[in-house]
Parts: sequence; C-alpha cells; structure tokens
Amino acid sequence: MFHGRMTRREMLGAAAGGLVAAQQPRRQGRAPRMTPIIDTHQHLWDLDKVRPPWLPASGPLAGAHTMERYLREAEGLGIERTVYMEVDVAPEDHVREAETVLAMCRQPGNPMVGAVIGGRPASEGFGGYIRRFGGNRHVRGVRQVLHGAGTPRGYCLQERFVRSMRLLGEMGLAFDICVPAAGLPDAARLCDLCPDTRFILDHCGNPGVQTPDLDPWRRDMAEVAKRPNIVCKISGIVATAREAWKADDLAPIVHHCAEVFGRDRIVFASDWPVCTLRASLRQWVLALREIVAGWSEQDQRKLFHDNAIRAYRLPARAKATT
Repeated sequence: MFHGRMTRREMLGAAAGGLVAAQQPRRQGRAPRMTPIIDTHQHLWDLDKVRPPWLPASGPLAGAHTMERYLREAEGLGIERTVYMEVDVAPEDHVREAETVLAMCRQPGNPMVGAVIGGRPASEGFGGYIRRFGGNRHVRGVRQVLHGAGTPRGYCLQERFVRSMRLLGEMGLAFDICVPAAGLPDAARLCDLCPDTRFILDHCGNPGVQTPDLDPWRRDMAEVAKRPNIVCKISGIVATAREAWKADDLAPIVHHCAEVFGRDRIVFASDWPVCTLRASLRQWVLALREIVAGWSEQDQRKLFHDNAIRAYRLPARAKATT
C-alpha cells in the first residue's frame, strides 16, 4: 500500500509518535440524508489479550485500540455495523485472536457482526484450523497479509495455498487479498484458480497516493476487475497521502476502482486505526462522502452499506441493541 520502497508493515512500525455531523450534500426541497455505513475493515487490539508483533512503541498505532475508542471516534458518522479484520498476530495467537473477537460478536449491543480471522493458508494445518470455526456464523472470511517485504511474488499461487482457497469457497468463506500493487497479477491468477471462492481486494490494490505514475496500477486493477469473484475494498489509501492531503488527492484512485469494478463490486472500509497515520476516522469518512457526492443515492448506499452485505454474506438487518 505504501509508496516508494516502504512496505505497509514498515510504515506501520515507523509511525511517529470538534465533531461535525456527517451528511450528504443538501438537495433542493429535501432534508439531507446520511447513508448508513457498514465498516468492513475494523482493526482492534486489546494488549491484555493479543499483542501484534509489529506494534510500534510510539505514534498513532501504539497502545490499545478498543471498541470503546472506535465508537467514540465514529460518533455521528452513521456507522451501524462493523466487520473485524485480523491484525497480523503471530500464528500461535490466531486462535486466541479469533475467539476474542467472536465473543465480541455475540455481545448484544456490539456493532461487530462478523470477523475476518487470521490464518496461514499455505501451512499444513490450515484445514484443521479453519474447520474448527466452520460452524460459527460470525466467521466471514480469512486473511493473511501478503504485502510484506518477506513475502515473495507468487506466494499465494503455490499449490497448498490454492487448495486452502478452494476449501474456503467450499465452506462459504471469503479471502481478503492484501498484496502490494506489484502483486495484482498474482491476485488475478488466484481468482482464476479458485472460481468458486469469493475474494475481497484490500485497500484499492495498495497504490501509493503520491506515486508519480499510477498507470501500471490502473492497468492491473482493470485486469483484476475482469474476474467476477472479486470485489474491491475502498480503504487504506489515505494512509499513503501527504500530511496536507485533501479529498481531491484520493479521488482519482476511488473513481478508477469504481469504474473498473462497477458500483456493485466496491465496499467501504475504514482501516481504523491505520487510517490515523494521516487522518481521523471522521476525516476519512467525510472525504469519501465528498468524493462520491455526485453519485446517485442508490450507488452511495451500495458503496457504504449494501455491497458489504453481499461480499461478506452478512445479515440483512442490524442486530438489536440494548
């Protein structure tokens, strides 16, 4: 996701240490309406339970990031439900991480309705690991971060990895693909090898907002989008922006994703708290609302809400709160 030669993990480790109502532009003769949001990429870590090994000692990502903190920052934004996204814990902590967040999903009044849990699909024990969660209605998918400097090109195309992807398809689970922009051809090939598995491409395919030449990314994204079993997650890009960024800096990436994938195959995600490397949750949501303000109300609802239900097979209605 990060531009230049820095990987996303390297930038995370190097991160140094007025509420406004979110609303659509006012239409003549109608009161402004707020499109409801399903946040499909919510990171949380409670250091008393699980400690990600990459966590920096200082900066925006240091310390605990809890649901309570997230809800304070999300106040007034229209976020109704969330999907937890794994946080690249050590493999020996995968079960603990999953059990922790799945317990949260069961809590009345908690907006978290699903989880994408961590896993290592190329490992010999992956089948047994994921089958233990096969009957849990809150497990929506799996992710392994594939954009680190230590992950070689073609890693996700090895035979054992592909078999695990097909197993996820058989179980009705999705896989979040998080590759560097240069790895997009691998993502396209993986979709071809596993046509019955649903894939979600994280972070707009990880372009760098300040990258001088986005043409290779544009070309590769158009190729990936030809696969009908993948959707694109509109997220992550604000973390690569310059400090004095504005919505116009992000708009070309958002619009290209919407053009090649179509309005039915894009989903919103906050990538909180990683977004706070450059923006608050509120700033990112309001910037994206500004970028898509010219879209129809129906298309905005698809991006922020409806497409997430299909991509992660979520309940159509929000669960009751107490």
